[in-house]
Amino acid sequence: MYLRSLHLRQFRNYREQRVAFSAAKTILLGENAQGKSNLLEAIELLATLRSHRTHRDRDLILDGATAAMITAQVERDLGVASLAIALRQGSRRLLTVNGENLRRQTDFLGTLNAVQFSSLDLELVRGSPELRRHWLDGLLIQLEPVYANLLQQYNHVLKQRNALLKDRQRSLAREQATNRSYQRQDAGTQAQVAASEENLGVNFTEQLALWDAQLAIAGTRVIRRRSRAIQRVAPLAQHWHEAISGSQESLTLTYLPSVAAEPDDPQVIQQKFLERLQERAIAEQFQGTTLVGPHRDEIEFVINQAAARQYGSQGQQRTLVLSLKLAELQLIEAVIQEPPLLLLDDVLAELDLNRQNQLLDAIQDRFQTVITTTHLGAFDAEWLKSSQIFTVKAGQLVEAEE
Repeated sequence: MYLRSLHLRQFRNYREQRVAFSAAKTILLGENAQGKSNLLEAIELLATLRSHRTHRDRDLILDGATAAMITAQVERDLGVASLAIALRQGSRRLLTVNGENLRRQTDFLGTLNAVQFSSLDLELVRGSPELRRHWLDGLLIQLEPVYANLLQQYNHVLKQRNALLKDRQRSLAREQATNRSYQRQDAGTQAQVAASEENLGVNFTEQLALWDAQLAIAGTRVIRRRSRAIQRVAPLAQHWHEAISGSQESLTLTYLPSVAAEPDDPQVIQQKFLERLQERAIAEQFQGTTLVGPHRDEIEFVINQAAARQYGSQGQQRTLVLSLKLAELQLIEAVIQEPPLLLLDDVLAELDLNRQNQLLDAIQDRFQTVITTTHLGAFDAEWLKSSQIFTVKAGQLVEAEE
């Protein structure tokens, strides 16, 4: 897999920029806030349709513009594909492959595969569970593009169920206020209020049961795929962590779903899901939100029997994240039968010399790599000689002369 060219129009701080890639390794050199990370973000969008920096398309559009465009040519074993993403203010994205407009995002995903490693990824270990879920979901989208639809379906059901719970929470608050004046009413009025509250309760229960069933079905699909992904990536990450630490440390990855069930049977998981929802039903009504499901899952990292988040040193945590990224590369390559791109965003400065060498040695010319940096000191002469180097300043790229 090889990214031949990239064309950005009104994307982030790029008004108009074409890039032709002519080497296996490309270095983007420049000061901070000049646009290096923005270019990598554009490639990340082509690979996953997601950005790890924002969830809003309007953040990706040049200030003062109403639309942005990312186009690229990708060379695969089966031929060359042309990709395009149009980002529009107040409208849906327009996705195109080989000049054909697509209705489903899964038809776009999988044409370009890439693994991104940025300084922000160092928060994977010590940050919130949401970051770890986002990492795992991003990997799954690369391995199985249909997962993007499954995750979207789950989030849609979750949103609808939360809206119902929020309404119920407001109703309970009103009931409490009403009850305070209830005793002052005559018997006829009390009977009318009681009947009204009973009808509201029945209606809520029926609606919630429908959303519970849909949430269990959609959530089970997410849980099973996440579990399988961890089972596949864990031994690869363990291998890399042991190698980088000089066999001094062992790494364990464990998926901790809020709905745990054995064996891996969808019917069993769905039933367990419904039981957990029943257990948390009262708490959910008073909090106005869903407390059970994949949006509450955790991925646990353990180094030498100690939780890496609480007890891992900074060096151990960095080794862990580097191991995860190398494992991602290896797993994606094994699944798609082609090496994915590697995007390194200002990460070398965050790694010590040993970890830098481990990373650069693993890459070699095996993966097309795009690296951002503020200086060239981390690269030896051979690396620089075999790399295409661009200077980035204020949203413009200038290729260094040989």
